[in-house]
Amino acid sequence: MSVPGKTSWPELVGSPAEPAVQTIHIERPDLKIVLLPVGAAVSPPGFHSTRVCVFYDSHDVHNRVGAIPAVG
Repeated sequence: MSVPGKTSWPELVGSPAEPAVQTIHIERPDLKIVLLPVGAAVSPPGFHSTRVCVFYDSHDVHNRVGAIPAVG
Protein backbone atom coordinates (compact mmCIF):
# COMPACT_ATOMS: atom_id res chain seq x y z
CA MET A 1 0.00 0.00 0.00
CA SER A 2 1.49 3.30 -1.07
CA VAL A 3 1.87 5.86 1.71
CA PRO A 4 2.13 9.29 0.03
CA GLY A 5 4.35 11.72 1.85
CA LYS A 6 6.01 9.20 4.16
CA THR A 7 9.65 10.25 4.56
CA SER A 8 11.10 8.01 7.27
CA TRP A 9 10.74 4.46 8.52
CA PRO A 10 11.87 4.26 12.18
CA GLU A 11 9.92 1.01 12.60
CA LEU A 12 12.42 -0.74 10.30
CA VAL A 13 15.48 -0.25 12.54
CA GLY A 14 16.63 -3.71 13.62
CA SER A 15 14.85 -5.44 10.73
CA PRO A 16 16.79 -7.40 8.09
CA ALA A 17 17.77 -5.03 5.28
CA GLU A 18 16.21 -6.78 2.28
CA PRO A 19 12.67 -6.98 3.72
CA ALA A 20 13.07 -3.36 4.87
CA VAL A 21 13.89 -2.32 1.30
CA GLN A 22 10.79 -4.16 0.07
CA THR A 23 8.61 -2.41 2.66
CA ILE A 24 9.86 1.01 1.57
CA HIS A 25 9.38 0.12 -2.09
CA ILE A 26 5.77 -0.94 -1.45
CA GLU A 27 4.99 2.21 0.54
CA ARG A 28 6.89 4.65 -1.71
CA PRO A 29 7.46 3.14 -5.17
CA ASP A 30 8.46 6.60 -6.43
CA LEU A 31 11.72 6.59 -4.45
CA LYS A 32 15.14 5.27 -5.43
CA ILE A 33 16.34 3.06 -2.56
CA VAL A 34 20.06 2.89 -1.83
CA LEU A 35 21.31 0.06 0.41
CA LEU A 36 24.61 0.85 2.15
CA PRO A 37 26.63 -0.45 5.11
CA VAL A 38 26.56 1.81 8.20
CA GLY A 39 29.28 4.44 7.85
CA ALA A 40 29.43 4.34 4.05
CA ALA A 41 29.40 7.59 2.12
CA VAL A 42 26.28 8.39 0.13
CA SER A 43 26.90 9.13 -3.53
CA PRO A 44 26.12 11.62 -4.79
CA PRO A 45 26.32 13.56 -1.53
CA GLY A 46 23.67 16.00 -0.43
CA PHE A 47 19.91 15.86 -0.04
CA HIS A 48 17.88 14.22 -2.80
CA SER A 49 14.09 14.22 -2.43
CA THR A 50 13.74 11.08 -4.55
CA ARG A 51 16.24 8.93 -2.63
CA VAL A 52 16.02 6.95 0.59
CA CYS A 53 19.15 5.46 2.12
CA VAL A 54 18.93 2.22 4.07
CA PHE A 55 22.04 1.70 6.20
CA TYR A 56 22.61 -1.85 7.43
CA ASP A 57 25.03 -3.43 9.91
CA SER A 58 27.46 -5.39 7.73
CA HIS A 59 28.83 -7.16 10.83
CA ASP A 60 25.42 -8.67 11.60
CA VAL A 61 24.66 -12.03 9.98
CA HIS A 62 21.15 -10.77 9.10
CA ASN A 63 22.35 -7.35 7.83
CA ARG A 64 19.87 -5.56 10.09
CA VAL A 65 18.98 -1.92 9.48
CA GLY A 66 21.21 0.16 11.75
CA ALA A 67 19.80 3.66 11.27
CA ILE A 68 16.40 5.15 10.50
CA PRO A 69 15.83 5.00 6.73
CA ALA A 70 14.84 8.46 5.53
CA VAL A 71 14.38 10.42 2.34
CA GLY A 72 17.45 12.41 1.49
